[in-house]
Amino acid sequence: METSTPHAEMRLMLAQSFRKLGTSSDKKDIVAALQMFHSYLDEGPESTTTPVQRAEYRRAHYTRTLQFLVNNTQADWLHSLTAAQRTELWDNLFLQGPPEQALLVLMEEIEKLRPSSNLDHLVSITEKFLQIGRLADLLCLYCLEAAPSDSPLVRETLLGRIVALPDIMANRLHPNNKPLFLPQQYYPLMAMEMLSALERTCQALRDGTDCSVTFVAQTLGKTCIQGHSDLLMAVMVPRLSTCTRSDMVWQRVCQKLLENVPQRCMEAVLTGLVQAVSGPEALGRIIGNLVLTCKKAQFVITHKLLLLQYKYETQLLRTVLGYLAADKERRPLLIHALRSVSQAWANPSAVKHTPLEQQLYVSKALLLSVNLLRDCELQELRSELLQCMLGGMQSHLESSVVRIRRMGMVVGECLSARMDINGTKLKFEYDQDEETRELLSLMTPVSDNEPEPEPVKRVDFPQEMNRVTPSTVSSQNNSGPQPSKADSYSDLDSDDDLTPYDMSGDQETSQSSPPCYLRDCLETLISSEDAARVELSLRVAESLVRKNVFATREISVQLTKVLLHMEDKYSINGFLSLRQATMVALTVTDCIPVTQYLTTEFYALNYSLRQRLDILEVLALAAQELSKPITEKSAPSRHLTPFPEDNLVHWQQVVKKRIQSKTKRLSKGAIPPAEAAPNRYAPVAGHFFFPLLTNYDKPQVTFDLLGSDHLVLGRLIHTLGLFMHLAVNTPVAAQMGCALLDFVWAVRYHVDRMVRRGVLFAVCSVFLSMPSQNLLVDLSDQVFETRTWLADVAESDPDEDCRSLAVQSLVLLDKSLKKQLQDPQALSLQS
Repeated sequence: METSTPHAEMRLMLAQSFRKLGTSSDKKDIVAALQMFHSYLDEGPESTTTPVQRAEYRRAHYTRTLQFLVNNTQADWLHSLTAAQRTELWDNLFLQGPPEQALLVLMEEIEKLRPSSNLDHLVSITEKFLQIGRLADLLCLYCLEAAPSDSPLVRETLLGRIVALPDIMANRLHPNNKPLFLPQQYYPLMAMEMLSALERTCQALRDGTDCSVTFVAQTLGKTCIQGHSDLLMAVMVPRLSTCTRSDMVWQRVCQKLLENVPQRCMEAVLTGLVQAVSGPEALGRIIGNLVLTCKKAQFVITHKLLLLQYKYETQLLRTVLGYLAADKERRPLLIHALRSVSQAWANPSAVKHTPLEQQLYVSKALLLSVNLLRDCELQELRSELLQCMLGGMQSHLESSVVRIRRMGMVVGECLSARMDINGTKLKFEYDQDEETRELLSLMTPVSDNEPEPEPVKRVDFPQEMNRVTPSTVSSQNNSGPQPSKADSYSDLDSDDDLTPYDMSGDQETSQSSPPCYLRDCLETLISSEDAARVELSLRVAESLVRKNVFATREISVQLTKVLLHMEDKYSINGFLSLRQATMVALTVTDCIPVTQYLTTEFYALNYSLRQRLDILEVLALAAQELSKPITEKSAPSRHLTPFPEDNLVHWQQVVKKRIQSKTKRLSKGAIPPAEAAPNRYAPVAGHFFFPLLTNYDKPQVTFDLLGSDHLVLGRLIHTLGLFMHLAVNTPVAAQMGCALLDFVWAVRYHVDRMVRRGVLFAVCSVFLSMPSQNLLVDLSDQVFETRTWLADVAESDPDEDCRSLAVQSLVLLDKSLKKQLQDPQALSLQS
């Protein structure tokens, strides 16, 4: 037989490793499988794999490995590893492989997960991914000639994940987001990583390697178009301005970077760049002659920033117009911009209908443009400028707004002085203010010398953002303060005489910790085979349900289903009570969905009698809890307060109580009534009651309510009676009473005493809870038949409890009828 190819052997080894992680419980096998994955990422001299194998693994198998790991974060084999082993063998797989694949897997899983320990783990890996500079590695990978040959769809997806990472994290982690993922920290970090990638690109170009900055340009454009250009440019522009001062390679890279920005993002990039740059010279070094090669850039620079947007400072106008005037190839665009600005300033309609701020902005652009003209250019444009000056001054001086008239006077004076028409200059009388002084100052030439930049410093981020390498993460966690020599010597001298402590009675503590998230608890109860983890999850489930209302409502029905079908296969102490308490908490917290599920499953197929009884018990306990008023929590205990005044009041109250207990009084006055509280059960009483009255007469394959399953029938009737009793004074009580009497009437002579007791309890609850007037109006025909039946039961039923309940029901019925018959309104209503 022919020997298999190396790729086939590698695929076989990977399949075996996946199988070991999925089935093996031996820790050695698990560690060996994870170490085998690391061997395909290790490029050191001691690597046991060939370059061809490593390249094939990165290309075809790395993403699959990461997806397998994140899909098994609740596996028992992962929890059997120590913290150091998880960091070294699990976390570092995301930090040492191809960064683009790792980031895609991390972001995809983070978008799927709800708040849980799995989400926290992946978030911490993503945070470490950014801290150790893997984003720069990713960008640099796309800059070099050997960029990954992925599809445009994958590249666009990766680009979206990088730019929208703060939004994704905010949606998943709010309000517990990490500081690193906030826009104020993430985008400056991204800017530093982009600069690092560009620096490596410059070095690669000096070494003779072909490079491409398309992906970095796309990242820059997408970030700016989403509104984060100020954070990005505040970090990038000073460094680019410094690097391009004397390095032609940096100038070429920066110009290529701007040329490759997508057209739809060009405006956002240029606007942010022009606002952050220090002057026209720096802008020219960074973007070159971009306005000559890109129509969109030309439109933004020569039209939009000068005429349409007027929110910027005067420095932006100086930068844009100075950039156009700095190069002979760009000066025709300065002339074109001047014509557009002059026409806009002189337009009578614009003077009447545009905001004052925009008119002031256009006036500044006009004066700056004229001041940048050479004498030869000024002579060519003299007639056009004269026409603009005369027409514009007339439009401004005709305005009734003082600011507009004053603006026309100042601009007219400046234009006439610059053109020097026959040696005459216009001069107007007006009151000078800050606005006029600023316009006049624009005609004063400004030195083109760019200020010497300060030394470039890396942006200081918080302590948790300092870069670390994956190999130093575990060592930093284990490091601690080292004791001094004097302390060690003193310990050696003093510990010799100590007798050893008896530790024979100590018990081994569990290595598992209880889950902190409800979704982790659910995952453990579903998939884990570890008895300790299952017990811990079951013990904290009720508290997690009651503490996290919003998380409970997302998975309430699913968790109820799991608990309903759960068996005590690990012999957990108090299993039934823990399970029941959690189901009651779920029903109380998310009442309607859970109640609908339980009442529907009560008549479903393939349920045991124990499960049907559990459903009734849970519903009954939940209804009782909902019917109780919510009391305020008791005040904190006195011994926790550090103030002596509290103790003084406390003892005064004790003395006062002692005096009151030993003092005889004839009357203590009226007792204040209890405070009213809303009944949470009243709005949902129907959801507990009416679904249980359906399908009771349809025998199922495993359930015959009216046949042999007497116990379930008696418990069902008793539970319905309890629901009726708790529904007192509710609007639905009358409807519930009529339906309950109709239901129990068919089984009032049942052979089982438990069923008869339940029927009598239900009837008693109807008489207690149903309004008296409804007994005569809605149940006029059944009342007297019911009274005759109750008298018969009270006299001849063989069960003592049934006789007692029948007597109580007769008393309640007679009392209600007597009350209603004595009421004239009730009699008239009955007639």
